[in-house]
Amino acid sequence: MEVMGKSSFLQDFKSFAMKGNVIDMAVGVIIGGAFGKIVSSVVADIIMPPLGLLVGGVNFTDLKWVMKPAEVVDGKEIAAVTLNYGNFLQVTFDFLIIAFSIFLFIKLLTRLTAKKEAEVPAAPPAPPAPSKEEVLLTEIRDILKEKKVERIVCYIPTPCLVHTNSVPSPSV
Repeated sequence: MEVMGKSSFLQDFKSFAMKGNVIDMAVGVIIGGAFGKIVSSVVADIIMPPLGLLVGGVNFTDLKWVMKPAEVVDGKEIAAVTLNYGNFLQVTFDFLIIAFSIFLFIKLLTRLTAKKEAEVPAAPPAPPAPSKEEVLLTEIRDILKEKKVERIVCYIPTPCLVHTNSVPSPSV
C-alpha cells in the first residue's frame, strides 16, 4: 500500500481547482450571491413598500400571527410565540423575482444561440442517388465512348444501325 505524499496531494488539488469548470462554477456562485443580494434589495426596498402601501401601509416583514402572547413570570419576561408569515412572504417574493429573472436570462441566451446557429449556413444536402435510368444511360454512354461511336442511326420500327470508326468484326 502506497502512502500519498504531501506534494502529490497538493498537485492533485491544484489540478482539480484549476480546471475550467470548477473556476466557472465558483465565479457563478459568487455572482449569484451578489445577484441575490441585489434582488433582495429590489424586493425589500422598491417593490414591497408600494405593495404594502396599496394593502393599507403594511410592512410585510412585520406580519405575524401571535400564537401565545408575551408573559411576565416571576419578574422575567417570556417572549411571545409567533408565526412570522410576513418574512416568509418576503422571501417568497425574492425567490419568484430571482426565478423569473433567471428564466428571462436563459430565454434570452436560448434566442441568441438559436440566431447564431441559424446564421451558420448548413452543409448542403448530399445529392440524391441516381435513378436506375440515369445509371443505365451512364453505362451506355461509357460503352459508346469505348467503341468510339460516331453516330447512331435509328429508324422506328427498324433496328438501329451503329456506325463506328473501328474495323467491323468479321461475320461468322
